[in-house]
Amino acid sequence: MSAAARSDALRRAFATRVVVADGAMGTMLQAQDPSMDDFENLEGCNEVLNVTRPDIVRSVHEEYFAAGVDCVETNTFGANLAALGEYDIPGRIHELSVSGARLAREVADGFATPDRPRWVLGSVGPGTKLPTLGHAPYVALRDGYEANVAGLVEGGADAILVETTQDLLQTKAAILGAHRALRKLGINLPIITHVTVETTGTMLLGSEIGAALTALEPLGIDMIGLNCATGPAEMGEHLRYLSQHARIAVSCMPNAGLPVLGKDGAHYPLSPEELADAHETFVREYGLSLVGGCCGTTPEHLRRVVERVRGLDLSPRNPRPEPGAASLYQTVPFKQDASYLAIGERTNANGSKKFREAMLEGRWDDCVEMARDQIREGAHLLDLCVDYVGRDGALDMSEIAGRFATASTLPIVLDSTEVPVLKAGLEKLGGRAVINSVNYEDGDGPESRFAQVTALASEHGAALIALTIDEQGQARTPEHKVAIAERLITDLTTNWGIHESDILVDCLTFTIATGQEESRKDGIATIEAIRELKRRHPLVQTTLGLSNISFGLNPAARVVLNSVFLNECVAAGLDSAIVHAAKIVPIARIPEEQREIALDLVYDRRREGYDPLQAFLEAFEGVDMKSVKAGRAEELAALPLDERLQRRIIDGEKNGLDR
Repeated sequence: MSAAARSDALRRAFATRVVVADGAMGTMLQAQDPSMDDFENLEGCNEVLNVTRPDIVRSVHEEYFAAGVDCVETNTFGANLAALGEYDIPGRIHELSVSGARLAREVADGFATPDRPRWVLGSVGPGTKLPTLGHAPYVALRDGYEANVAGLVEGGADAILVETTQDLLQTKAAILGAHRALRKLGINLPIITHVTVETTGTMLLGSEIGAALTALEPLGIDMIGLNCATGPAEMGEHLRYLSQHARIAVSCMPNAGLPVLGKDGAHYPLSPEELADAHETFVREYGLSLVGGCCGTTPEHLRRVVERVRGLDLSPRNPRPEPGAASLYQTVPFKQDASYLAIGERTNANGSKKFREAMLEGRWDDCVEMARDQIREGAHLLDLCVDYVGRDGALDMSEIAGRFATASTLPIVLDSTEVPVLKAGLEKLGGRAVINSVNYEDGDGPESRFAQVTALASEHGAALIALTIDEQGQARTPEHKVAIAERLITDLTTNWGIHESDILVDCLTFTIATGQEESRKDGIATIEAIRELKRRHPLVQTTLGLSNISFGLNPAARVVLNSVFLNECVAAGLDSAIVHAAKIVPIARIPEEQREIALDLVYDRRREGYDPLQAFLEAFEGVDMKSVKAGRAEELAALPLDERLQRRIIDGEKNGLDR
């Protein structure tokens, strides 16, 4: 059977029945007591045994296949840049990957029959470096994984298993490296990804399972699951989440329980029968496609698993995906239950003088503090823009995005007109970013900015903000806005494989405060375009750079107009907005007279003797921000002391705590 035929057969098996993989490799190899000569004096480097003691490695594969498993993992867990770099042999990545895959392939072919194929999973381990913490550059790790996977394919692997991952940025480096290798070789193998969730309930760096799914599923993987760190008892709730939300197949390879320290050292207490019980439950309740074992599991463990679950039809799943973005720590759905998705605008060098000055002076801690301020103010995502004439934008983006990656719990919107700047940000963020933005200003040819940015978003699994701008400029009528949006949606879904729910269309607005006749109905045009777009495409997200509507007005007037206009847009179907969340006032707190004049202005309700723009300007003549801010102070002052303190503490506000 050809390599392509084997991988196709494996994909069909994953889609129809339960497939069983092997168990632990390292402990099985160590049990045969290889010598230091066998390790070439590289103690603990199991991958070297592929060359020096192929008989030992073959024997492990043979034991698992004899137990009845469908597939085995290659002995290449450490055949990557970080792990082999510890032994000063990074140049042997390809060699050891090929040799490990070739050994597994030979044994698999020896056990395969015409009606019972046996498969090889190319093991891609995490290495010893966490790029999110700056241990190694993302690009270097990605290129090392590309060499790793190229060797696995050459040796005969039928699928790539990226496993035991602890840092989402490292996981992405491995997946993208695998994709690059497969594209260059012209072969399409399944990519399986296993994250490792600790007993704390998160990955090592604090990532929840939801963040992992949101960040990794858009990268074009075939299956997601868990392995290592814990036994099956600790994995149940995480598997439940994946089963309920993942569009792709789900898998699990647990340890044989949590290690127990005894007089002879640590051992894993879970019996073969108990592992089989757990997998039978997981298969039945969560619809797993692939099961196996990790540390402490033996051929006998897998023999019992094979007897219980191998070949069973998949239990039906009805996943409910939650489109969204993710930080390193958490996922944030685009759809907010009780409100709009607030994209904080204060970390934008073009819109915030304070942020720009901190960036120009290299006051990175101040930049981080501004991000944290927006978290306290109620933002859900952070818009990060570092574009400034005369600066190295890629360097600034790398510096700030790298800090935001760990210092902010919110996902990042990378906002730039420069492709290298966007790329620098994506290579620092383990979570799922949103890119702001694409449009058709210079067309959609292969060299256009649209094509370059969309290709980058597609590779890194980012969501996209798409602006209603074409070769003729920014659309102003509802019809033109919707027509461009339709073109964008068709292009992005058909030609780039991006889900409708991962497209955020900005119908754009101009200021309505100039008094010019052509701008009077711009607010109406935006509202109508949003309403019609959501009618046609309910799954598409809508967003808006809100503050444009009030450009030119004094600060107090802008707060009211922005708040009223946002309320109208949300009623029309707006999902998100780029705003300063602290400067959005609840409609109920705006005096009725101001609210009505603002609505007259938005909907251009002119009549003889009444111009809403003039009335609005007069209503805010002499009004400053102190009166607007006083509203929140008065609201807090009216609360009982314990509630006031609680609100201050939750919001992280020091002001007022000493009173």
